[in-house]
Amino acid sequence: MTTVVHQSTLSSTARDLVALTKPRVTALVMITTAGGMWLAPGSPGVGALWAAVLGTAFIVGSANALNCWIERDLDRLMKRTANRPLPAGRLQPRVALGFGIALAVMAIPILAFLVNPLTALVGASALVTYVAIYTPMKQRSPAALLVGAVPGALPPLMGWTAITGRIDTPAIVLFGILFLWQLPHFIAISLFRKRDYSNAGMKVLPAVRGDAVAKRHAIFWAAALLPVSLLLVPLGVAGNAYLVIASVFGVGYLGMSLRGLRKEAGPKWARKLFIFSILYLTVVFAALMIDAV
Repeated sequence: MTTVVHQSTLSSTARDLVALTKPRVTALVMITTAGGMWLAPGSPGVGALWAAVLGTAFIVGSANALNCWIERDLDRLMKRTANRPLPAGRLQPRVALGFGIALAVMAIPILAFLVNPLTALVGASALVTYVAIYTPMKQRSPAALLVGAVPGALPPLMGWTAITGRIDTPAIVLFGILFLWQLPHFIAISLFRKRDYSNAGMKVLPAVRGDAVAKRHAIFWAAALLPVSLLLVPLGVAGNAYLVIASVFGVGYLGMSLRGLRKEAGPKWARKLFIFSILYLTVVFAALMIDAV
């Protein structure tokens, strides 16, 4: 009986540690990292390739785990986060902190010695920006949206540098695509979860400057994303198939953002924009990778 209970405790603790890494977010990030690797010129060894994947996953997991540790008291105040391991009391804060630090301590040497120092530097920059700047800034200013988009846009750059060992123009464009994509994506989240964020004291754009301003920002960034996403074609990284798909979905993303100008556009519209944003990113990066083949 004791053995069964012990195994159950270990299993639940393992699940909670995995939950700290926000697996769905990490999976989406890894798709963009893989896109950067796939598109980059060169053919690294299998060992370096897997080291890049593992190191990047550890970096992302560390950032998410440390974010959960820092915001554990705020998470208790929001419905969508109240059942996370720390606010729910299933995991001790010191365990979460140690886990987040351990992932970072493993990730940086893996990237530095088994991939290359540049990729490790980019990864470390993403981690520090997300944890030390973006996370506390959310309670102070809606400008945190722009800061948070930086580490979120670095994974495809890490994928590219893991293969090439340098930062090229296509890699910068990939960064730009991810940076611009995130802004309407997170504005949509902050619109349909505005009450939750306000309860936790988060200074999101709709809560500070109003829904109308937030919707206009979403339109602006979605409009900027469309031409930037197409720059990969003249750079020779993508072809006609990508051009068509990125154009169609880019126009769709912009169109969905413009629908927010309607008087009746509320939380339901914002949730639809959020869902479409995920579809956009998945399809566009899939098109990039297939087109490269």
